[in-house]
Amino acid sequence: MREVAPGDLILSFVDTRLVVIGIAQSYCWESPKPSEFGTAGQNWEDVGWRVRVAFTQLLNQIRPKDHIDILRPLLPAKYSPLQVNGNGLQSIYLAEIPELLAEVLFGLIGAEVAAIVAAGAAVEQVVADDLDTWEVKIERRIEEDASISDTDRLALVRARRGQGLFRDRVARIEQRCRITGVENPTHLVASHCKPWRDATNEERLDGENGLLLTPTIDHLFDRGFIGFENDGRLILSPVAHRPSLQRMGINVTAPTSVGSFSSGQKAFLEFHRQSVLLQSLR
Repeated sequence: MREVAPGDLILSFVDTRLVVIGIAQSYCWESPKPSEFGTAGQNWEDVGWRVRVAFTQLLNQIRPKDHIDILRPLLPAKYSPLQVNGNGLQSIYLAEIPELLAEVLFGLIGAEVAAIVAAGAAVEQVVADDLDTWEVKIERRIEEDASISDTDRLALVRARRGQGLFRDRVARIEQRCRITGVENPTHLVASHCKPWRDATNEERLDGENGLLLTPTIDHLFDRGFIGFENDGRLILSPVAHRPSLQRMGINVTAPTSVGSFSSGQKAFLEFHRQSVLLQSLR
């Protein structure tokens, strides 16, 4: 899911046929499992990845198994969505297919694909605002939790915005923005490495779960466009718009080191690399 990018075409295989083609409208973002899933997917994690997709139902819903002699040589050796006999593979939920395989499938579907391909090439990213909605719901649960003291409740809510007790604790470890070098606290926010929405109440107030960053750098870090290796090297996501990064004060032409991190910070940064940093190569 973290390799999906706006404009990608997604072929949906249902009951042995390709029935719709979707166009990804966004990169992925974290999201709770939809309530409409009900009891389905009981073995899935409660939090997963979500991508906005615009789907178009196909008029010519081909059955790949009917054409498997043509398709078989084009199937990927690893993570193929189809078996060599043409049946689907249930264990593969979402997989990238070779460009040549996609072209052959499009040819089998016919002329109606051309308009979908053109729409995919022209798509602009839809901004995901669901993260804020999700965090507001968590915040409300905290505010209604009678087991949390008024002092702790206020601290947890303010921590979501990088303020209050959490900021004070981060400031004992960090004195400036790691990227821009800004030291004036007026222009800095305390940014969570393991996002507030994913953290326990203890982690939400842990100073080692934070960095002091200017607002623009905080945005890039929170949305997964940048990250940090444990040795201090800055990671630029492949999907990040390089000219924008440059204008925000990031050197995109040479490796950047932001200094060392504590062992506690490294643990939280590992979560960020594994669960927040966008990985798409397109």
